[in-house]
Amino acid sequence: MNISSQLWLAAVTCFAAIFTNNILLMYFLGLCPFTSVSREVKTAFGLGVAVVFVMTCTAMLNWLAFRYILAPLNLEFFRFIMFIIIIAAFVQFVEMVIDRYSPKLYHALGIFLPLITVNCAILGASLFMVIRDYTFIVTVGYGFGSGIGWLLAILAMAGIRQRLAHARIPRGLDGPGITLIIAGLMALAFIGFTGVLG
Repeated sequence: MNISSQLWLAAVTCFAAIFTNNILLMYFLGLCPFTSVSREVKTAFGLGVAVVFVMTCTAMLNWLAFRYILAPLNLEFFRFIMFIIIIAAFVQFVEMVIDRYSPKLYHALGIFLPLITVNCAILGASLFMVIRDYTFIVTVGYGFGSGIGWLLAILAMAGIRQRLAHARIPRGLDGPGITLIIAGLMALAFIGFTGVLG
């Protein structure tokens, strides 16, 4: 496959990862930080940008580790351990950078920044990349698109939850209940994009 066709496939994969195969709304990966950090748009945006960066970079690093270390040595069964080590190290790096350059965002994100390490959406993107046998260029598109899709979903949820803070919600639905109902409705809305790419 030549470079131009790989770039086209990466663009299509990126678009699909944002809308039709949104890693959060189609596979429900990464729900813990999604429901916990989506109370304010600013905090949700900061975490979303961190997830986009981490997901894109770790997908690339995990692809390289899988193709050039694990596969040649017939150690594919170590991919879970290797991927988690790479993700944990990279999240630690991102945490130090945010703490250094944006202490307010660092304190606003609190415990949820290190929890990116165990965000199943990050690991899921790397595993989908291996299962679907993506090339490196397509992996970059998929990782970036998955991160952007997660960012859009958490931003939409944060906007809706900020508006709902002033609404009268039945007592039994307040909190996690209404959040999961909104997530389900958002997932239905994103399913509407399914026929766009054919």
